[in-house]
Formats: sequence, structure tokens, C-alpha cells
Amino acid sequence: MVLFQALCALTELTLSLVAQARLGVIGLVVLTAVFIGIRARHNQLAVGAVVLFVFLMSQA
Repeated sequence: MVLFQALCALTELTLSLVAQARLGVIGLVVLTAVFIGIRARHNQLAVGAVVLFVFLMSQA
């Protein structure tokens, strides 16, 4: 259980650093919305943020 949480935290950190490097502040805000939507079990927010994140990453 602890290993899984550590792996999730490391994944979040890695993705946020990549988003910040390529997209700046907007990428971090969108990625934060993805993780908040997943943790709050709010599927519409998570899916919308993922779609926006993929679109922004493809344009970067």
C-alpha cells in the first residue's frame, strides 16, 4: 500500500514537471484538475481535463 502511494506521488511529480517544462503554468493547472477529478471521483472533470491536456501536449 505504501509502495503504491509512493509510486503515485512519483508519477504525479514526474508528469507535473513535464507539463511545466512544455506548457508552463497552464499545463500544471490542467494536470492538477486531472488529479483532483480522479481523487474526488468526479469523472466529468477528469475526462475533460485529460482531453484538454492531450490537446495541449499535441500542440506543444
